[in-house]
Amino acid sequence: MKGVMRFGKKGKLSPRYIGPYRISKRIGKVTYELELPQELAAVHPVFHVSMVKKCMGDPALIIPTKKIGINDSLSYEEIPVQILDRQVRKLRTKEVASIKVLWRNQFVKEATWEAEEEISTSL
Repeated sequence: MKGVMRFGKKGKLSPRYIGPYRISKRIGKVTYELELPQELAAVHPVFHVSMVKKCMGDPALIIPTKKIGINDSLSYEEIPVQILDRQVRKLRTKEVASIKVLWRNQFVKEATWEAEEEISTSL
């Protein structure tokens, strides 16, 4: 499962947003129903407000689900493209090396810090 991302989750890191999708109706105080495309028909269309991100309609931010390659199990493979930065954090008893990774289908501002030994094997 290493390198395989689930829909809406990325391990212990921030969720990955895809879309934008139109809100069809408000279900409760904190839940919304979205108009999802046919390829996401297996996903329940009702989401908590914390899982919905405001979109100002910038067409450059839209990534089609076909380009991401979501398969039938609603997962996709995330591939590291480039290492942007390196840092070594000094903890009480050890030092932890981290690298900032740019992933395929993401922008530079969405790059994440990962443990260096996990990513070095896949680049």
